[in-house]
Amino acid sequence: MKFSVLGTTEVTHHNHHLELGGIRQRAILGYLILNANKVVATSQILNAMWNGNPPPTARKMVQNAVSGIRRILTTNTDPTTTPHLRTHPPGYQLRIDTETIDLYQFRRLVREGRHATTNNNHTHAAHTLHQALNLWRGRALADLVETGTNWSELAAIEDERLSALEDRLDAELHCGKHREITPELEILTTTEPLRERLCHQFMLALYRSGRQVDALRVYRRTREALIDNLGLEPGRHLQELQQRILEHDAKIQTPVLIG
Repeated sequence: MKFSVLGTTEVTHHNHHLELGGIRQRAILGYLILNANKVVATSQILNAMWNGNPPPTARKMVQNAVSGIRRILTTNTDPTTTPHLRTHPPGYQLRIDTETIDLYQFRRLVREGRHATTNNNHTHAAHTLHQALNLWRGRALADLVETGTNWSELAAIEDERLSALEDRLDAELHCGKHREITPELEILTTTEPLRERLCHQFMLALYRSGRQVDALRVYRRTREALIDNLGLEPGRHLQELQQRILEHDAKIQTPVLIG
C-alpha cells in the first residue's frame, strides 16, 4: 500500500486507487499521514478540521471518519503489512512504514542530495534532488487545499520543496549548467520574487551566460520587490554578488569541472 500527499491525496494498493470517501474523511487521513507514527490528539484534529471552531457533533464526525479510514486500510489488504490506525489516548496514531509515503521518500532523497553536496559530489546531488522533486504532482494535499484547507504544516512542506529546489539549482550551477537552468529560474523568480536565494542563482546563471546587464536588472527588480513588500534592502550575499558582477570578479565565473 502506497500513500501520496505530494499532490492530490491518494492511496494505492497493487496499483489500484482506493476510494477514500468524502472530503472530511480524506482530510483526516491526510492529516494523520502528515503526522505518521505520532499520537495526534483529538483536540488537534478538531482544530485542524474546523479551524478552532468545531460544531457540537465534531467528535462524532471524527470517530465516523476514523472508522471509515480503518475500513479502507483493511479491505483487500495483507493484515501483516497494513498500516494500523490505533486509538491511542488522547487521540489516534497511524502506524505506518514511512517508506510507503511519498513525503517521507522526498525527505530521505533530499537528505541524500544534501549529503552529496557536502562531499562536493554535485552531479550526484543534482540527480538525487531531481528525483526527490519529481515525486511532486502538485501542491501538497492539493484536493484539500482546493476546498479551503490551510494548515501550517502545508506551508512548511511547500517551503521544504522550494528549499530542495534551490539546493538542486545550486548543484546544477556547480556542474556548469547555468544556460540550461536559466529559463526555469526566470519563471521561479517571477512567482517567488522575495526569495533572495533564487534571485542570487538567477543573477549568477545570467552572468555566466554572458548577460551581465540582465543580471543587474534582476538585482534592481528584486531590490524593489523587497523594499515595496517587506521594507528591507537585499541581504549581504545578494549585494555582494551585484558588486562582483560589476567588477567581473573571477570568483563567480563558471567553475572548472575536473573528471
